[in-house]
Amino acid sequence: MTAETDTLLKVPQGEFVLERLPKRSLELLRAWDAADEYLLNYMAEQVIADDARLLILNDGFGALALGLNAYKPQAVSDSYLSQQATRLNLLANDLPTDNLILTNSLEPLTGFYDWVLIKAPKTLALLEDQLIRIHSHLEPNTQIIVAGMVKTMTPTIWKLLERLIGGTTTSLAKKKARLIFVTPDSAIQASESPYPVRYQLEGTDFIISNHANVFSRDSLDMGTRFFLQHLPITKGVVDIVDLGCGNGLLGLIVAEKNSEALVHFVDESYMAVASTQDNFESALGKQRRAVFKVGDGLQDFLPESVDIVLCNPPFHQQNAIGDQIANSMIKGAKNVLRKGSGEIWIVGNRHLNYQVTLKRVFGNYHCVAENKKFVILKAKNK
Repeated sequence: MTAETDTLLKVPQGEFVLERLPKRSLELLRAWDAADEYLLNYMAEQVIADDARLLILNDGFGALALGLNAYKPQAVSDSYLSQQATRLNLLANDLPTDNLILTNSLEPLTGFYDWVLIKAPKTLALLEDQLIRIHSHLEPNTQIIVAGMVKTMTPTIWKLLERLIGGTTTSLAKKKARLIFVTPDSAIQASESPYPVRYQLEGTDFIISNHANVFSRDSLDMGTRFFLQHLPITKGVVDIVDLGCGNGLLGLIVAEKNSEALVHFVDESYMAVASTQDNFESALGKQRRAVFKVGDGLQDFLPESVDIVLCNPPFHQQNAIGDQIANSMIKGAKNVLRKGSGEIWIVGNRHLNYQVTLKRVFGNYHCVAENKKFVILKAKNK
């Protein structure tokens, strides 16, 4: 497959060069899928009024936003990387950025929409949260379409749509993609959101609050549980980053154990960072200083400005599984850790072999602890 066919999306609305974030020197994945193509082909056959209001949810890297740019849509995402990729792809294709309203997952919606286009997210709780949020912004004639790859369209999606919005019909599958058409049912009342969900962190009095798109939102995941038993203890004022912080438990407990540390929480999920701030301030109070940042890894940190990076990397991005996020995090840590003393601490399933990347990037690694499933590794920025 050539570089052009990897990046050139051809649909009735035009041809668009699309790239993913974070960028890799050898990108193996396209920035769109067959469900994007199916939905754009379908929309090209529809009569869309010039003043129609279009809402797009979970647009991966901007394929839908670019294809429907002429209609000035609003695109909602929980992903900073998704939004940033959309901006860059708009510019790369000479499309007006002011034709698109980018909204994060926690910002309120306004008014009513004529079309609601949803890419089925990996996390069904996020879809549930989104359906609850859009309910009061639908009219009887609102056209709602959910697009996804067949393998990700579980029966639970239909149940959520029919319970929260209305009846559904389904398209034929094309290139292993499918569309679900939803008709708003006025008899269905708006549901009270179950999010954020809360639980008490074992061994503490801390109540942990998690928005819908936060990893392991209902309980403590095993990798984090193991990492919490082996966190670094420091002396004096240090800068510690909880990278890919999720709900912030690593940084919260390391802040409790290191009273003079300034902890920086970073994640590309708006819901994750909001959950982290709630959890930190609830547990340690607003007087304990910390930094909460939605962004692309460590890009906003100065070189040699950090003492410790803690990381429990995700091994998927949207519906794609891979190590690109973890590798990007490790490489980013090399640039921001102080020379001679800075350390990255990382936990992962044993089979992920993060030690290979640590050895390549840092030239060293040390096993802090391991059990049958997980290993905690650290490497020094020598």
